[in-house]
Amino acid sequence: MKRIIMTLNLGKSSLRLRQLLVAGRTFALLSLGSMVLVLVVGIGVIVQQQASTSPVSSMKGFAAAVGDGLFADMLAMEMPGTAKSDAKSSISGHRIGSFLVRLLTDINPDDPKSLLASQYPGLEGDKTTLLRGGTGTDASVEPEDDESIPDHAGEDGDAPDGMSDSDRPDHDPGDTGTADGGEDVTTPSDATPDDSSVDAPGNDGGGTDKPVPADPANPTTGGRKVVFIYHSHPRESWYPELASKKIPESSTKNITLLGKRLASQLSKSGIGALDSATDYPTAIKNYNWNLSYKYSKQSVLSALNSNKDLTYLFDIHRDSKRRKDTTVTINGQDYAKVFLIIGHANPYWEKNEAFASAINDQLDSKYPGLSHGIWAKTTASGNGEYNQSLSPDSVLIEVGGVDNTLAESYRTIDVLAKVISNLYWKDEKVSAPQTETK
Repeated sequence: MKRIIMTLNLGKSSLRLRQLLVAGRTFALLSLGSMVLVLVVGIGVIVQQQASTSPVSSMKGFAAAVGDGLFADMLAMEMPGTAKSDAKSSISGHRIGSFLVRLLTDINPDDPKSLLASQYPGLEGDKTTLLRGGTGTDASVEPEDDESIPDHAGEDGDAPDGMSDSDRPDHDPGDTGTADGGEDVTTPSDATPDDSSVDAPGNDGGGTDKPVPADPANPTTGGRKVVFIYHSHPRESWYPELASKKIPESSTKNITLLGKRLASQLSKSGIGALDSATDYPTAIKNYNWNLSYKYSKQSVLSALNSNKDLTYLFDIHRDSKRRKDTTVTINGQDYAKVFLIIGHANPYWEKNEAFASAINDQLDSKYPGLSHGIWAKTTASGNGEYNQSLSPDSVLIEVGGVDNTLAESYRTIDVLAKVISNLYWKDEKVSAPQTETK
């Protein structure tokens, strides 16, 4: 009898154990299923956000990111007639997997440094995506920002004279004649570089770059200022133009000369332009190079508040790449090549990219090889917005690099002035002088 009772008890214990195991397995499966569901939803949200805000997710950005060969092979899978019979397929699990990881996580599996880049903005330096190339664009030649320079580094590295509080951009200008906010904003008539030695397109050959009155038969903006030109890094200069080769920075002979040149050339086409040459290292108390775009944003806002007609915004820079990547010879003359930069962090980047595309198309058709194309930059370099949310017709333009000359840069600026002028008169309504009738 005892043996029978013990057998029954063991049977009941075994049944309970099996029930517990079944319940545990069910709980584990439900938990795993919930985790998978949360993961899938999370990935979907990430993909949706990337698709709505990131240039990388656009068709042009996708094609540039995966490379010409892989993109062509993917198209050939849907359109067999487009495949080249003698070409080796570029499709591989590694390349597709690498792209998907970069798309979803912003991490490059081929570059372990990218794992930390999102937490250390300066680590990755320039993270760029080619959105649209120019003729002969090399996707490996990416725009390259300057590193932080010593605060208050002056002409050829010397310390410049300081400015009084009245010279600071945040000082009330009162009756000083400066623009709202104290900006050093000039029109072409009083801020034109001396370029008599420059043999550049658009030079009138008269040994001066002073603007000439627009032909009465041609349209003008009627005194309205519609273009604003500024420089977030106003001291960017060029080794060939400096006595010292320590750093390509100068408080006098620098990128602001290109802004003055552009404003002057636009005025010859009847287009009113403002040019800001504010030297932030001396105009800002406790200047911090890493806040350059914060300072320049105040310049742009000040100009927009004072001039309601401003439409086109151009932040002019020079790149840090060397001569072989920043120079092109056209009709026997050397030109500084152009990078057109679009901010990845700007939620309205498509509008800026459309504007940049119009510029790139004209450069490519009239001066093949002059444009490096349109590049999207992320916040990996510390900004990624570049004040471009302030206007759909806003773009950062890098003209040449540290080894280009002022003459080569002026040639490119003259070409840009013609392109911008063509776009403006094509797309904008302008007022023309009224002619008398007899």
